[in-house]
Amino acid sequence: MSYAKVLGVTSRQDGYLEGNGYLVSWCVGHLVELAPPNVYDAKYVKWSLADLPILPQKWQYLVSTSTKKQFGILQKLMHRPDVDSVICATDAGREGELIFRLVYQQAGCKKPFSRLWLSSMEENAIREGFAHLKPSTEYDALYNAALCRERADWMVGINASRLFSCLYNQPLAVGRVMTPVLAMTVVREAAIAAFVPEKFYTVDLELTSGCTASSRRIPEKTVAENLLEACRKEMVATIQRITCKEKSENPPPLYDLTTLQRDANRLLGYSAQQTLDYVQSLYEKKLTTYPRTDSCYITDDDEEML
Repeated sequence: MSYAKVLGVTSRQDGYLEGNGYLVSWCVGHLVELAPPNVYDAKYVKWSLADLPILPQKWQYLVSTSTKKQFGILQKLMHRPDVDSVICATDAGREGELIFRLVYQQAGCKKPFSRLWLSSMEENAIREGFAHLKPSTEYDALYNAALCRERADWMVGINASRLFSCLYNQPLAVGRVMTPVLAMTVVREAAIAAFVPEKFYTVDLELTSGCTASSRRIPEKTVAENLLEACRKEMVATIQRITCKEKSENPPPLYDLTTLQRDANRLLGYSAQQTLDYVQSLYEKKLTTYPRTDSCYITDDDEEML
């Protein structure tokens, strides 16, 4: 809607806005997704060890059932005779690039397209972005990286899930990301369960200056008692050296999504998905920059706004 406002597109239609020489429409998540195994061969409906691994030679895609209507709208808009070119204005990231490219290809569109690359929803940044659209070829490598991620997820998830489900005779979900994270959690939980607390002792001296001097942690009680006795006999402590230093410390970097989710969970008890939903809402209200990123930096076009 921010793009439409800046472009002067005010006439709302079913699934898109029109006006001032532009058509503005939107994707709803992943409108196009990789086809399940049974689309490649009907025998894959039944899970069998003998069929593994399933490795498609030519990848096939389907329009998501829940988003067929919006995909149909986009397809019609792309093929309208009065549309000469298309602008990809999805999120400035790997997944945003993938979402557009898959829709573009599944729709059978051959018209030239350019890329709007924005991390700010400020009106000045949007105007600047549309004034300096990028050639689509500059983002081909990003698209290929997204394809690698998507197809790796499919190959690992489909094959590993079927393998372990068949081996253990129960449905088991295995994923490229979820399974390593689960393994890390299990290992950490086991370490916590196996932790055996060990006693240690310290000797503290209350000084007449109001300070307290503490010894290192001493595992043996007799050693600590001997040190305490020696201190009581001496009754005088001598400071041998004082070192004073001035240090400068840089401010912490800005949040990326992962560190924000970690702190929001630790401080506020939010789940990762809650944090993403909240910060996405703030982004749409122009109160944060683009959240789905691992970058701790902002773009130059945000400087004046900040």
